[in-house]
Formats: sequence, structure tokens, C-alpha cells
Amino acid sequence: MIEISFQHIILKLKKDKAMFLKKQNNLTAGLLAVILILGLSACNQNQPVSSEEDSQVPLEHFQDMKFGLFIHWGLYAVPAGEWKGEYVRGIGEWIQKRKEIPITEYEKLADEFNPIKFNAEEWSQLAEDAGMKYMVITSKHHDGFAMYHSKASDYNIIDRTPFGRDPLKELAEANAKRDIGFGFYYSQAQDWHEPNASGNDWDFPSERDPKPYVEGKALPQVKELLENYGNLSLIWFDTPRLLTQQQAMSLKQMVKDKQPDCLVNDRIGFSLGDYYQMGDNAIPTLVYSWKAWEIPATLNDTWGYKSMDNNWKDPKDLLYKLSDIVRKGGNYLLNVGPTAEGVIPAESQKILRTMGKWLDVNGEAIYGTRHTPFFNTGITWKCTTKPGKLYFHILNWPGSSLEVVGLESRVSSAKFLKDGSEVEFQQSGNVLTFDLPESPPDIYNSVIEVEIGDETAIISPGMGFDDPQDKIVLYSRDARIRGEEARYDWNSQTVSGFHPSNSPSNELWWYHYPYDSDTFMISVEYACKDDIAGSSYYIKKRNRDNESQNHELSGKIEATGDEFRVFEAGEMFFAEGEYQIINLGLSDEMSSDLRIRKIILTRKSN
Repeated sequence: MIEISFQHIILKLKKDKAMFLKKQNNLTAGLLAVILILGLSACNQNQPVSSEEDSQVPLEHFQDMKFGLFIHWGLYAVPAGEWKGEYVRGIGEWIQKRKEIPITEYEKLADEFNPIKFNAEEWSQLAEDAGMKYMVITSKHHDGFAMYHSKASDYNIIDRTPFGRDPLKELAEANAKRDIGFGFYYSQAQDWHEPNASGNDWDFPSERDPKPYVEGKALPQVKELLENYGNLSLIWFDTPRLLTQQQAMSLKQMVKDKQPDCLVNDRIGFSLGDYYQMGDNAIPTLVYSWKAWEIPATLNDTWGYKSMDNNWKDPKDLLYKLSDIVRKGGNYLLNVGPTAEGVIPAESQKILRTMGKWLDVNGEAIYGTRHTPFFNTGITWKCTTKPGKLYFHILNWPGSSLEVVGLESRVSSAKFLKDGSEVEFQQSGNVLTFDLPESPPDIYNSVIEVEIGDETAIISPGMGFDDPQDKIVLYSRDARIRGEEARYDWNSQTVSGFHPSNSPSNELWWYHYPYDSDTFMISVEYACKDDIAGSSYYIKKRNRDNESQNHELSGKIEATGDEFRVFEAGEMFFAEGEYQIINLGLSDEMSSDLRIRKIILTRKSN
């Protein structure tokens, strides 16, 4: 899409000076094109939209917070993943869409929605205990039901349920006491309750004009949220379908007119967001340095409450993801789905408080930090930074020593954040070696704080986060695991359970934003018992901005017994800075329990 393509050109101008000089001719041509497009667009804009500079201070604060609580709560908590006695696969808040439930039936859920156990103070305290610095809750999801007292539509929690309270007002007050940032999720385009909004083609099969919906419901409701719930950190829009660019601009302009410091995520559409929203549970493979960004993610498989979804992620896994996201430059927005009674599931609370205890000790290595200076896709350690400091997060204990290659800056001291004990080290040239105890000080993530002689770490040429690499290893550990059966095993560092017949399919997804363009040989490392070998596998590459670059490789799963072996699948071209998803899955069930450890990208030009 043209807006996204030119956004990437603009963002590339902010990259490292050396990268800019390498591509000066191409970028100059791109810049001229951008100027032309922006000039033409300006002629069609009736209202000014705030500049990037206007959002810089709140963006810096947003990037400092790092960790937030997402809450998906609505009428969909009543069926809790079942409809008329049938278990419904997929995420809980999409049950109306998946079963194509008529509005006349779905509306009746409001009569049953009475969350008498809801306690805003408890929810806010949970966020604080978890070390979360901001909270985002669904004010209206795709089902169109407002979880606050809306005058723009009577399809809301006050007018349609026996509850008779505005939980969002209570949360706003509770969070203000604790200095927790507050924001609202608002589905601006999809509304399955409205004939002129996107999404409901079972009740409303005819063509639609979004104007009556946008002007009669979306804009008025966003205005209510901005005017009645105190200072907001952000408005979290979603699925920008059907709306025009002018309608999206009107939404953003309203936000900036009412609350200039309120951020808008880029799911508003048309590249109008203040920060970049990664896909759900979609951690990028490399540092994403072009713009502030955030990952929305789940504690289990669903967003809205499902009574049968007990696939809870381990705190070890979530703390690994937190360090990985932060070291790549992002924020982590981690979701809970409360019940129809207004209770956040006990397991969710337990997991979050465990994370909070780790952050009580190690939060210095998370809050206010910025992305790693190193290129490193390994799973042993990650690195975050502050001026004059590096934080090494050791996530898989390496034994008696840890070697870091590529640091030119001189190290003056090193200590564990866990207990403040000094860490012995040797530095020879660009090789830094830590002497480690036999066992890790922290069972989840042992952090070493390192003081260096430079405000910003100096990294050896070719070893920086944005330096092109001849080999990129993408571990299953760092992939998005799709489907309800695929599972990660910490002991073998592998994923298995690739059942393709279920929906959604069980797959591994990697989100790749490379720093240069080239062709790579794709290899996959796995182990497969002899009696289950023989399935066909596929590795797909989807380029969101350029479908002509989509590519698919395939092969047969070979028997390896318990031995892990590497097999070449074929070549793929990757374009610099563009959103490319790599999917790995099986075409049949036979080999579904093979164990996949990683894929390897090896540059072909060398």
C-alpha cells in the first residue's frame, strides 16, 4: 500500500549515518517521491494533523514505561468460548463473528452480564504489583458494545445490563491514584452491531457507507472517552478497515485537539499513528529501530475470557519475552481476560505478580532503557542499555563463563542486580568474558549491570544491531507459536504439535524486518522419529507491502531419530526494512510431533 511504502522511506532517513551514506542515491530519489506525495496529500487535507515533534515528549515517556496491562472485557465473557453447548475454537472475543450469531441473539448476553465482583482498586493494584506502568482496556470491541456509559449509543453497560456502573470511570480513578497511565482500546472500523460498519455480513449483507457510522457513533464515542475519563496516555485503535483516510484523520485530529499528549497507535490506519503496533504476539526477529513500537500479547491463547483455555504461559517464558522485546526497542502490552463476574483469573494474577517480583529487583534493566547495540539473535543472553551502562540478561545459563564479542568500550565494573555482588570479568580487545557462578542467581533471568567508559557503547564494525549479517539464526524460542496444540519445550529448545487440520493451523511465525536486501538460503533444523517421518512441510514468506515478493518453499520431513539435523529448503529474497512474515508448518498430520529448533538464513551473495 502506497502510504506504508513511503512511510518506510521516511523512517529510513533516520537510520545510522553510515547506512544512509551507503544508500544515498536511492534514498534521495525516495525523498523526492515522498515530498511529491506529501505535497499532493496536503492539498486534500482539511485539517492539520499533529507533527511527530508534537508527540516526542509523550513518546519518550511511553518508551520509558516498557510494560503495560491490556484488558479484553466485554459481553463475550458470558459465553466464555462456548455457544449453545459447543466449544468454539479461536479467540474468545470473536465468538459472535466465528459463529455468525445474529445481533438479536447476541444482544441478550447483556441481560446476563452483571460483574458484581469487579473491583477497580484490585485491578489497578494488580497492575502495580506486576510492575506495569500503564493500562489499556477495551472501551468498545468489534461486537460494538460499549463498556462505559455512552450517550452516543444505548448499547452500553449502563443502559443494557443489570450492573448499573461505569467500570472504566472507576478504573480511571484507581489508576490515577497509582500514577499508572491509562488508555482505551476502541474498535473504530469493525462494529458487528452496526449496518454501516465493517465486519457483520450475516445480518447486513448489503454494501455499506461508513459515513453514518463514523459520524454517528465512532467519532462521538471517542470524544466521550477523551472528555470524561481524565488524562489519557493513548487511544488504541484496531483493524482499520472500510474507513477512508479523511475519516481516520478526523479521528486522530479529535484526539490531538482534546488531549495533545494522548498517543495514537498506528492501527488507526494510513500511517497516522504516533507509534508502530506490531502484530498480536508478533515479536520482530531483529532490533526495530525506525520508530517507537509495542507488542500486544496474551497470557494464554485468547484475549477475551475462555473458560477452557488453560494454556498459560510460564513466567520464565514471559520474562524472556519481556527482555527480548525491550532489547529490540519495544514495549510489552500483556493481556488478561476477566470473567463475566468481573474477576481476573487467579492464574493470570499469579503469573503477573511473579513477573512483578522479578521487576522489583531487576526493573532498572527494563524501565527507561533502549535497544541493544549488538547484533545477537542467540537465546543465551540479551542486552538493554542506558547512558554509560549495559545490562546483560542471561536467560539460558551458559556455565562458568559468558563471552560477549564486539564491545570496544572499556568496562569499569560489573555486578548482578539480584544481590549486588560483583562479577569478575576480563576484557581483551573487543572480547568481554564474565566469570560466572555454578548456578544462576535468579531462576528466570540473571542480569549483570556493566558500567562502561562511553555514554553510548562503541561496537566493533560489522557487529552492531543494524549491520548486515551473512547468517541469521531464527530460533523456535523466538517465534510466535500459532494454534492451540503447538507447544514449546524448554529442555530441548524446540516446538512440536504441528497439527495442520485444526483452525488456526499450528505454525511458527517469525516477523522479519531486515536491515538490507539480499537472497538467503533457508535451512531448517529438526529431529523426527523414524515412524512419523514423511510429512510435507512449507516455509512461506509473506511481504505485507509487496505481495509480488511472496514466496513459498516446501520439502519432505526426513527421519533423524533423536538427532537434530539441518536441511536446506531453498532460497528466498528479503527486502530491506519491509514487514515480512516467515511461516513454517506441515501440510499433513503424519509428522506433527517432530521437534523444530530453528531456521537459518545464510546469505547467498558471499
